[in-house]
Amino acid sequence: MARYVQDLVLNKPDDFVSFIMNDYLQKNQFSMSDWHGEPAYRAGDAMMEGFKYLKWSYAGGVFHLEAWMKGTVGGEWDLDGFVGTLSKKPYKNSLEDLFRTLQQPLPVQQGPAGGQPMNGSMGAQPFNGSMGLPTGQPIPVRTVDNTKAANMALVFGILSLVSAFLIPIVSILLGCVGFGRARMGSGSSMAGRAKAGKALCIIGVCVAIIMWILNIMITLGTI
Repeated sequence: MARYVQDLVLNKPDDFVSFIMNDYLQKNQFSMSDWHGEPAYRAGDAMMEGFKYLKWSYAGGVFHLEAWMKGTVGGEWDLDGFVGTLSKKPYKNSLEDLFRTLQQPLPVQQGPAGGQPMNGSMGAQPFNGSMGLPTGQPIPVRTVDNTKAANMALVFGILSLVSAFLIPIVSILLGCVGFGRARMGSGSSMAGRAKAGKALCIIGVCVAIIMWILNIMITLGTI
């Protein structure tokens, strides 16, 4: 079994950890699936970016996470190494961002304007939990915001479309990488950029394949 495994001592309320994890899973389009009879969350696809898997648990203040990718012959890939690095690296980066989010300091009192955060931060969302505030008082916490992934999706989409006419194989690689970033960024505050990047990546890959076929046909003298 080859998996990326992390254990973090958080000592935070269970409902806070569940809130952050559900937010992360939703924004990154994970859904409950099955891995050889083992329940696990899955995201991705078989063609463009590969399937990503994740399991997590929280007990006694310790957060446990296992993450891996589906290998080429159905085995497990961890998130290190050269093989599959174009898909592994962004997945690992997103998990590291998740860890930082889980480790954020939690407010214990409300700000000067009732219910408002004492220090604003991008990606903050109200969380109703039991962390020292009055019952039912929304608590602002920082959540994962994949705006960087959305921006990168747009950049990769543009590069994929341009390179389709020059170096088709590079365009296909850029398109696959950008497609994965677009999926991650679709749940961010820059969802429009992610959508545009995804469209450009698909067009770029399609054009690259057509150009590749045409180049082969010209080389063989069939046209």
